[in-house]
Amino acid sequence: MTNKLIIEKLSCTDISVSSVSKVFQEKGIQYERLTHSNWFEQFPYEPKVEFAIAHNGQYIFINYKVEEESIRAQALTDNGHVWEDSCCEFFISPDGQTYYNFECNCIGTLLVGFGPGREARTLAYQDITSTVERWSSLEHREIENTEIGSYTWELSLKIPTMAFFKHDIKSFDGLEMQGNVYKCGDKLLHPHFVSLFPINLPKPDFHCPTFFKEIQCSNKAL
Repeated sequence: MTNKLIIEKLSCTDISVSSVSKVFQEKGIQYERLTHSNWFEQFPYEPKVEFAIAHNGQYIFINYKVEEESIRAQALTDNGHVWEDSCCEFFISPDGQTYYNFECNCIGTLLVGFGPGREARTLAYQDITSTVERWSSLEHREIENTEIGSYTWELSLKIPTMAFFKHDIKSFDGLEMQGNVYKCGDKLLHPHFVSLFPINLPKPDFHCPTFFKEIQCSNKAL
């Protein structure tokens, strides 16, 4: 079982968000599978979700690859209810006391929040969310809940140091943090809540830093 996430460092300085998966392939960045369906008895559906992550000192790059039976995208404006859609999430704590949640639906609508727990989170202003570049294989448009079938899509994020708007992070080099990676879809035809690291709670809740695991940013470039 994975208990630690290593964020490899890339030597490339100029990486466009649309080329993230290609760069990962060229550099041999490995993909991880989200295998924990923490509330399987209530929500037995499991989409196939893989992600890869790297940084270059100034940006964290994430690429998600998703196969699922239905898709939904109703949130069209940043900081909307993206978790109700087909949504990939990255929660990360730089200090062990507070954490950031980067949540993005399948068409690239983003939510960024900060705080010590689920309640009273501070949402990032537009001047912060706009610094997080996104690319999706799907057209940016409203998508109603689809019929059951087979849907494959891909999402990339390019997250700068300044997106950690309550911290003064100069570089990701060598940072030791904690966090987790998720895929959800609260209002999909088959709701699901899968994660990289397991969560031992009686009902779905991703805002649970108690179950975060170690995230290590490498300082040696590939």
